[in-house]
Amino acid sequence: NDILASSRTLPTNFTRDVIMKAPSSDIMNSLTRSVLTLASYDKNCSDTSIENVLRQCLGLIAVFPMLAVYGYHAYNHYSTAENLLMMLRPDKQYTELEARVLDTALVLHMEHGGGNNSTFTTRVLSSSGTDTYSAISAAIGSLKGPRHGGANIKVKHMMDELLANIKDLTDEEEIA
Repeated sequence: NDILASSRTLPTNFTRDVIMKAPSSDIMNSLTRSVLTLASYDKNCSDTSIENVLRQCLGLIAVFPMLAVYGYHAYNHYSTAENLLMMLRPDKQYTELEARVLDTALVLHMEHGGGNNSTFTTRVLSSSGTDTYSAISAAIGSLKGPRHGGANIKVKHMMDELLANIKDLTDEEEIA
């Protein structure tokens, strides 16, 4: 936790120059671009020693909440689960239950098995000896498709359609 907390910073002007100046309607594209750009700030980018790869991975884990939320806000023009909720909410308020639910959901998404395509992609690229940033960027790209992480976008569209067409959300018959 201490290592992650001390690593929750982005390079000077990174948010402005990389995320805000070229917002993307696709969060996966924003994350991929951000991860690859972070490689240019790493003096030891190509060092694949265990110590360096661990340093790089911890650094990426620490900044992913910021990259995701800043990318989201850039598109809409304007860690931990608590860190995500504070950055997402204009009033920075959340309940303990919301934080616990989000934390559980994030763990479930992250740990849903060792055979998913993002894990596979990471293993294939890292076995070639490439750098951490390239491997993680490719893994993010593998999550984008509608048969993996992109499926969440379809669920969002379905929920938007339901909200647009149901007048009383408490009426179970209307919902059915």
